[in-house]
Amino acid sequence: MRDFDSKPLPLDQADGLRRLFARKRVQMVPVVSNPHVAFGGVMLERLCAGFTELGLHVLVVDASERASAPSELAVMDLADAIEPLSEGVSYLAARGLAIRHVDATGSTAPFLTALTDAAPRAEVILVHAPATELARLFARSAELARRSGDESALVRPLLLADDRPASVTHAYAALKLLTQRAGLVVHDLMLAAAPNSPRAERIAIQLATCADDFLGAVLRDWVRLDPATDASEPPAEALRRWVRETLRVETSARAAAATTPYYVDRPQRAEARSAMN
Repeated sequence: MRDFDSKPLPLDQADGLRRLFARKRVQMVPVVSNPHVAFGGVMLERLCAGFTELGLHVLVVDASERASAPSELAVMDLADAIEPLSEGVSYLAARGLAIRHVDATGSTAPFLTALTDAAPRAEVILVHAPATELARLFARSAELARRSGDESALVRPLLLADDRPASVTHAYAALKLLTQRAGLVVHDLMLAAAPNSPRAERIAIQLATCADDFLGAVLRDWVRLDPATDASEPPAEALRRWVRETLRVETSARAAAATTPYYVDRPQRAEARSAMN
């Protein structure tokens, strides 16, 4: 007679995500694509340089609006569709690919597990995609973190923008969507702007203030990137600092939310609010 009492308990829906984020060597970094940014490729290259400088292997999963459609190989076997770009960087054209992994709840989180299985060398996976795609991918991990206090499941989306109004408006809309739809309330910003740009710091203050005042969200940190930087140059110190912070295993939502958002005083906050109205 079969011993039903010894039957193992079924795995819940979040089990795959628990196992995924429990792999301390794999760091998921959601990068919010922005079609209004003129130097998106440079920004991704600099991000990769920041991680590879530490000896980490990076997989860039490009599901942005401008990315190429995935090859037919990606449907059959993700591993066959991953292209090595250098010793430390691999690339996967993935526009529209995540939705092929959607489950009955509408989540595409199984795609994240498929990526780690397809790229066992990857220690950092940059998922470059629109906010709507990132919400479907990471909302479940945010919910898991809230329910269980599992800090290893937390991610911090990285917004991309430059110092032109259209890109800033798009970045704010993405922040709003990820906060309200996915429960991802802590964000960072990479801003492409010349070192002498008079608008760069003002933009960071404006985004941080509006995120706090209107959404209850936090812009935890921002990094300025000079778009004229040569690819052979080492990463800027600000980017190195951001990479170190991102790789911290002990990062928690509480610690991030306790970090002072990037604004200075109330006159600046009032000015930023008026600029967004």
